[in-house]
Amino acid sequence: MSKKHVVIIGVIAGLAVIAILVVIMVLSRHPSKEVSGISAPAATPQPAGQQEQKAEPASAPQETQLVEIGQDKQQLIGVKTAAADFRTMQAAIRTAGRIEYDERRIATANTKIEGWIERLYVDYTGKYVGKGEPLAEIYSPDLYATQQEYLHLLKWNARHSEKKNSIGSELLGSDSAALVEAARQRLKLWDISDEQIKKIEQNNAPIRTLTIYSPASGYVVQKQAVKGMRVMPGDKLFDIADLSTVWIIADIYEYEMPLVKVGQRALISLSYIPAKEYSAKVEFVYPGISADTRTSKIRLSLANPGGQLKPQMFTNVEIRIPLGSRLSVPQDAVIDTGTRKIVYVDRGEGYFEPREIVTGIKADGFIEVVKGLRKGEKVAAAANFLIDSEARLKGVVK
Repeated sequence: MSKKHVVIIGVIAGLAVIAILVVIMVLSRHPSKEVSGISAPAATPQPAGQQEQKAEPASAPQETQLVEIGQDKQQLIGVKTAAADFRTMQAAIRTAGRIEYDERRIATANTKIEGWIERLYVDYTGKYVGKGEPLAEIYSPDLYATQQEYLHLLKWNARHSEKKNSIGSELLGSDSAALVEAARQRLKLWDISDEQIKKIEQNNAPIRTLTIYSPASGYVVQKQAVKGMRVMPGDKLFDIADLSTVWIIADIYEYEMPLVKVGQRALISLSYIPAKEYSAKVEFVYPGISADTRTSKIRLSLANPGGQLKPQMFTNVEIRIPLGSRLSVPQDAVIDTGTRKIVYVDRGEGYFEPREIVTGIKADGFIEVVKGLRKGEKVAAAANFLIDSEARLKGVVK
């Protein structure tokens, strides 16, 4: 056999091998077509709509989507669950307070006449004075002239009282008595006491200066009076505050206001008197709210017999409010997205259901569930943010 015949035979063998490979590839890609005399069974003709439905993968309908977290993965990320249950809740409102003067125990000493201060008995702020103690002496020309007029009317009345033998003298006597009484009332309206009027009558001479007495017992917190100063009617000379009772003004946040009522008891403590606690009562809730801090003010009244509590001191205020039994879950179990609140309910076998709930008040680490959960249902109370991240990655929660 010549070399030419060998080459021809080799080419024919190669072509045969290539043809066999092509047939095998066609059979693997199109098994339903006839290849080399082998035919697949013909498909039953169906409507076009049914063919399209069969082309889609079949999936069972689900009302609630669940996120799967395996048991081993739960242990790894530290998932813990807690049951929704009715608990006796007690809200604790803790805030800071400031001690203020009891406005009901602040008195002002002033004058109703025009004059000049000739003497000061209280010459510095902070001095303690008792009720009725002298504060200052004021010289008033108008007051001096009125006293002289009163003395003249007394003499006139005395002369006409001695003459009772005629009708005219009786009329004059009644008129003079009325004038004397009018002058006496004018002196009393200028804060001249009965003792001072009696002294004027006994001495038969006017008093040069009017003594201003303290209207209440307490500390002089403001002093405008200065020796030699001219005073006008209504000028405030002294402010006197009784510190036997003080006020505590505390700020309460807007969301806590529905819980605070008049009459509730509060515990008051001071950082510089750590061993002592005071009990106070809420006396008043102010009607307005601060636009800057979104807080409202409450007022508590506190006895201060020892004088340890001083105005402008800061205090700690704690109000405990019993709320009764309410369905609640731990606060950490609730994810607040800003628009809704979500918990992940444990459905067993590693499945968690995201569920939107409506919450109420918070107290002692728990939050009230108003709507969305039933008693006994377990929710993820730890690592729920990791469960939420997994749910969002899988498209369960959007």
